[in-house]
Amino acid sequence: MLGLFALSACVPGDLGAVRPAPPQVVAEATQPEPSEQSKALSVYYGRLQQDLITQGLLRQDGGGPDVPFTQRNLVENFIRIALFDEYTTRGGRLVQSQTESRLRRWVKPVRFSVRFGESVPKEQQIEDKKKIAAYAARLGRLTRHPVQMATTDTNFSVLVVNEDERRGLAPLLRELVPGISAESVRTVTNLPRSILCLVLAFSEGDDYAYTNAVAIVRAEHPDLMRLSCIHEELAQGMGLANDSPDARPSVFNDDEEFGLLTRHDELLLTMLYDPRMRIGMTASQAAPVAEVIAAELLGGGS
Repeated sequence: MLGLFALSACVPGDLGAVRPAPPQVVAEATQPEPSEQSKALSVYYGRLQQDLITQGLLRQDGGGPDVPFTQRNLVENFIRIALFDEYTTRGGRLVQSQTESRLRRWVKPVRFSVRFGESVPKEQQIEDKKKIAAYAARLGRLTRHPVQMATTDTNFSVLVVNEDERRGLAPLLRELVPGISAESVRTVTNLPRSILCLVLAFSEGDDYAYTNAVAIVRAEHPDLMRLSCIHEELAQGMGLANDSPDARPSVFNDDEEFGLLTRHDELLLTMLYDPRMRIGMTASQAAPVAEVIAAELLGGGS
């Protein structure tokens, strides 16, 4: 089973946490109280979002006249984002390392499900479900691949959980992804504070077609950062696995300039699922095809 790791990181630092004891059964279900560590994360991420916005980051405009991109930019960014991995595993640990890979995407219809930790307020659950459903429909339009929300036979799980709940996800991960490696489970349960969110996508054997994916979204994030994680990780789970410091305007860039999917990113998704792109292609094989598709999409302009 192959695993893709796509993570959104911001600043260094680690916070530990322990899994809380399950709440006592009472006549009415009560929302469990987050741990002090989870509460501290909520404060931290709230301040982080405000700092980023103050700096003019986490833009929601999709790009504009101040960030033009050319056909050449689009092709180069596609190759770097779709045909390279940002992380690799060494000695059972996840290590940041740009490594050439193969073209990966879904062949089966993508069936999203959303699960929330018990700590997540009902109002937030309702809003997040609406946003994820709308975004899933957008991904389907851009890729022309079957993408939908579902409650049965799901293969792409979005888990919105707080610090305490995430550390106890091992049993659920093994249920959602039979055969998942201990290394992948540790990546989720030992996530440092600097990693804002992540997605793990899997294929069977040596195939490059995805069959399963799990995205982890921190419930402690304020609304915009949580939506930003949804945009980036779900798109990366469709096959745009890497980030690039040269990609602009793009969410696939760790500088956090753009918080939501841009027009540039939409074109990358369309290119990835163009039938002329074949699963398993190398970067050198995909490059001339990307040139043709980008020229069609941009009409030779920007």
